[in-house]
Amino acid sequence: MGVEVGIVAKRDTERAQELAATLLEALSTDEVTVTVDDETGAAIDASSAPVAAMKTADLVVSIGGDGTFLFVAREAGDAPLVGVNLGEVGFLNAVSPEEAVDAVTSLVDVLRTTGELETTTVDRITARGDGWELEPALNEVVVHGPRRGHGGGAEIDVRVDGESYARSHADGILVATPTGSTAYNLSEGGPLVYPAADALVVTQMCAEDAMPPLVIDDDSEIELRVAGAETAWAISDGRNRRALEVPTTVTVTVADDPVTIAGPRTNFFEALEKLE
Repeated sequence: MGVEVGIVAKRDTERAQELAATLLEALSTDEVTVTVDDETGAAIDASSAPVAAMKTADLVVSIGGDGTFLFVAREAGDAPLVGVNLGEVGFLNAVSPEEAVDAVTSLVDVLRTTGELETTTVDRITARGDGWELEPALNEVVVHGPRRGHGGGAEIDVRVDGESYARSHADGILVATPTGSTAYNLSEGGPLVYPAADALVVTQMCAEDAMPPLVIDDDSEIELRVAGAETAWAISDGRNRRALEVPTTVTVTVADDPVTIAGPRTNFFEALEKLE
């Protein structure tokens, strides 16, 4: 069968663009159509398309760090992703640059012969309010006051399945997936969560009357009731954000559309050793 592959390289990174060119050459056959992202296409003179156009691809390759993977996951929809790690840690990118050609060509060969891949799904979470909803987050959703730091927080009541867990003046509240537990959540003092756990983490950010971070079932509904501030913000994966009129309530739940990952998975404990 014919196979469509998308390749997305980290922006303005020659090493990533060179690897994209190598993969393009290794994969291009009569049965395999390869498209790179627009910026990479301009750099290596190859057929290109916006990343959002890769939603129908049979496989999308992300070349870069975890930030690149998050970007591709947002744009490429349900397409299976495989990450090639050019970053320092690489919780989301399991394939090394040296293994990239063999790993990706093996996946494409399986697609050509069987028409399907063995994949795993990773939950995303979504935040919504009155008439709005943020794009799903693979790592975390943050709700905070006008700004971080002195004088910039808000009164936030955290409710889990309708029951109040914590209410305090805080810079904000962070809700993370297991995938995101090693990112912003960890820097705010939240716990590590094993990637296969069916859980979410709720972590207060500089709360005056702090409660310990809370690990809950992933089918829970989290309500963040925000008051006592001029404005507030809801932010998905540090990128997609919405200004909020206070008082307001933000509801966070697992999204309907997870991320699909193909190929090998990162060794979680080896990746932890790379954290500073």
